Amino acid sequence: MKIVFAGTPDFAAIALNALLNKDPDAGFNVVGVYTQPDRPAGRGMKLHASAVKLVALAAGLPVFQPPSLKTLEAQADLAALDADVMVVAAYGLILPQAVLDIPHKVAGFGCLNIHASLLPRWRGAAPIHRAILAGDSKTGVAIMDMEAGLDTGPVLLETFTAIGARETTGQLHDRLAMLGAEAIVHVLTRLARGHEVSVCAQSSHGVTYAHKVTTEDARIDWSLSAVEIDRTIRAFNPVPGAWTTWRGEKLKLWAAEIAAVPSCVGSEPGVVLAAEGEHLLISCGSSPLAITEIQRAGGKRMKVSAWLAGGGHPTVRERLGVDSGG
Repeated sequence: MKIVFAGTPDFAAIALNALLNKDPDAGFNVVGVYTQPDRPAGRGMKLHASAVKLVALAAGLPVFQPPSLKTLEAQADLAALDADVMVVAAYGLILPQAVLDIPHKVAGFGCLNIHASLLPRWRGAAPIHRAILAGDSKTGVAIMDMEAGLDTGPVLLETFTAIGARETTGQLHDRLAMLGAEAIVHVLTRLARGHEVSVCAQSSHGVTYAHKVTTEDARIDWSLSAVEIDRTIRAFNPVPGAWTTWRGEKLKLWAAEIAAVPSCVGSEPGVVLAAEGEHLLISCGSSPLAITEIQRAGGKRMKVSAWLAGGGHPTVRERLGVDSGG
């Protein structure tokens, strides 16, 4: 089975590694890898290769990085690889119908997508962030036969997992990446051996969209409940990082606990109720939230206890978020 792989971040790189390291008897032959162009990153804004590109180069695979797959030139390069199937995982580029039609297809399947949700819930770009933000109790990975619509295709396999009560997007991402790698290997192995693979059309009920995450999405709204704010902190850890403001300075909040104390009557949302020990206790829309890990602009992540011990921190009755309208 000749496979073209398309993906960009770590989530996809784990799946590519799984395909490359599968027992040779499986008959997988990755003939080319597509990933997004190198991007500037870091303080020096130097160009950095994607995680998928690094895996592909280490394996000696040809790498293609077109800015779009809508051009005839890009489509001709893909067709020249003569692939049976294309595996897509967090690629970041739209695949037009002309591209979906290029692979020869195995048992009728040409382009398979590894998607980090239980479809049709959380179609779109940021399903892991949105699942935690919404307080979902479970999620999973779907292997989907791709259509021109946004994550609308029929599902070949779903793997379920519970979302931990304290789990962050980073932690859930790593678990789902492994589940996705196992799932795509399982599906491709069955196809390669001529075994039947069940296909289930997505329900028209329960459709939600996981819109791309922005920095503004991660701004703390202190009028929300402590539970909702805690979800915000976990949902945007590690990227882009939940944040608020204090004395005109941006503060990123990395970890918190729901305080086991009643809400302070008369306190505006965002007001510091206590600043001692290991917690910065903040008034919310309902019940306070105890911040335990924080980061000042230009500084390092640190335990709140270390920040409080060092001085120059918010004092009781100060209000966070006023500079940003939060």
